[in-house]
Amino acid sequence: MDAKLSMWSSYYIELGPEEAVLEMKKNGYSYSELSDEHGKMLLDRGDPKEVGAAFKAFLEKENFHMPQGHLWLKCKLCSTENALEILYPWLDLYEAIGIKNCVLHCDAIAGEPELSMEERYARNMAQLKKIEAYIQDMNLCICLENLRALAENEQGLTQLYGIDALLNLVNALDEEHFGICLDTGHLNLTDKDQRSFILKAGKRLRALHIADNEGETDQHMMPFGKGQVDFVEVVKALREIDYHGLFNLEIPGERKAPLEVKGYKMEYIRKCYEYLMEKA
Repeated sequence: MDAKLSMWSSYYIELGPEEAVLEMKKNGYSYSELSDEHGKMLLDRGDPKEVGAAFKAFLEKENFHMPQGHLWLKCKLCSTENALEILYPWLDLYEAIGIKNCVLHCDAIAGEPELSMEERYARNMAQLKKIEAYIQDMNLCICLENLRALAENEQGLTQLYGIDALLNLVNALDEEHFGICLDTGHLNLTDKDQRSFILKAGKRLRALHIADNEGETDQHMMPFGKGQVDFVEVVKALREIDYHGLFNLEIPGERKAPLEVKGYKMEYIRKCYEYLMEKA
């Protein structure tokens, strides 16, 4: 297993992309997932390929690595008008930066409650097929993230977001260009079986969002606090599948702190990571 410790860049949401990288580097980190907030900041600068090339040069100068990035959360794959036209520049940007694994949410299409699960699945697949064609000559992998139903009127939609449904999607798509992202916090709000998810995903697991919660809401906490996720078992399962990717924390629940205190948390998280790599 090769799971590099990573903090998603939105931990430093109050900073620009370059400043966030420098702050993470100052705190001893060399890897990060580019958040969608920072991705949007970069896209707003102009041509995605030119901006991406410039940001890549910055990363190389700083000897910092961003092999993973989150695509824009506000763009719903099936229900946002012109969703693909919105997402294509993001893909151009991420390839120019050198980001390989691009995290994407399937769309519950919550605004059309009359749709069956089969119809929701089919509409997501149709959009993913178009993305597959767009990236066929690009060094990108779209990593579909497990989610959860957000409200009672979405009863059953967790099926669309669970490991079996995600595997049905990615197994029908190009293995080189499609994989899975496990969000441990989301999973703790659904079936909770981290080990089963990881083992089922196997080699298609390309990305991680490490976060914890108490089982009621998506609190996005760091490990070894009040949360319920057994991270030792998570790492043991990752070893079993020989996971290669970022051990990436996505923890907005920890952001409300001064920069100096965030640095102390980064140090604590690094110690937790070292403990997990030793004990699991």
